[in-house]
Amino acid sequence: MITPRSITSPKAFLIAKGLMDSLETHIKPVGQNALIICDTFFMERINNNVQQHFPKAQVKAHVEKFAGECTKAEVKRLTELCKTNQHDVVIGIGGGKTLDTAKAVAYYQNIPVIIVPTLASTDAPCTALSVFYKENGEFDEYLFLPENPQAVIVDSQVIANAPVRFFAAGVGDALATYFEARMCYLADGVNLVLKRPSRTGLGIAQLCFELLIENAAAAMDAVQNKVVTPALEQTIEATIYLSGVGAESGGLAAAHAVSNGMGTIEALHNAQHGEKVAFGLLTQLVLENAPEDEIETVINIMQTVGLPLSLADFGLKTIVEADWRKVAEVACAEGDTMSNMNQKVTPDDVYAAILAANSLAERYHF
Repeated sequence: MITPRSITSPKAFLIAKGLMDSLETHIKPVGQNALIICDTFFMERINNNVQQHFPKAQVKAHVEKFAGECTKAEVKRLTELCKTNQHDVVIGIGGGKTLDTAKAVAYYQNIPVIIVPTLASTDAPCTALSVFYKENGEFDEYLFLPENPQAVIVDSQVIANAPVRFFAAGVGDALATYFEARMCYLADGVNLVLKRPSRTGLGIAQLCFELLIENAAAAMDAVQNKVVTPALEQTIEATIYLSGVGAESGGLAAAHAVSNGMGTIEALHNAQHGEKVAFGLLTQLVLENAPEDEIETVINIMQTVGLPLSLADFGLKTIVEADWRKVAEVACAEGDTMSNMNQKVTPDDVYAAILAANSLAERYHF
């Protein structure tokens, strides 16, 4: 059977200030009885909006607080709620784990999902993928979905108001997009919808990298002042849309595999996904012996937005060999994206690259 190349994306991607307060206008064409899965921080605002604006649009909604982790148990709980109340559309409002949960619930109920990210910390909003975690925070498995969200709605002021660290983490996640897609394309690997990577996906991933080079510094200026600027919105476009579509159509490789492995280190459970992916990218660049100018460009962006470079920056005072060999084993596990490297990579190779990437990062400290 021939495996085709693929391009997939949400049906709509909208970005502007103030969209959070007009959600009912975007929900009504899709469904009239919404289950809104919401992060704690936005519960009051969304409940107020539901009470004030939704009746005028003749849209019903139940707002349910997300429990905090995208586990199979949480998805099962919310799926039962969705079924009981006969909801016909799921709305996810929050960070990446909230959005992954919403996507999974919609999938199991076979109804549309609309995604409203409140952080630009990952590219999860646009993908046809949910990442399940275990109760202890370790990576569990991927849930591959048959289609992307109906719409992704981004209120740029909400993103600007979020803590700077989350925005920086989104840059870290997006930073790996081009390099992973390039590697997957060279290896003729498998992208996130289990098809072959497309040249369009690679081109979108490259545009993502270019927008980060052009705008990341100025976007950080905006976020630090909680204001919206053109540089901020272009960076959001890169970190949420281009990164998501580029990764999904172009594929992932070592950077995300190493990030998944880093989930086994208890001291890193509070690290952001994009922070770990950025270190995973340094590891990938060591594995592929990337040109020095590429490495310097990546590290310059990481430093500009304040991402951790070395493991010491994550708060790790010592490197325990057994722990990091486990990271390497998990990164090379069957079914993970290390298989998209264009050369055979062993756990020994990954362990060596982690140590070398850490020393590389330490050399670039100011």
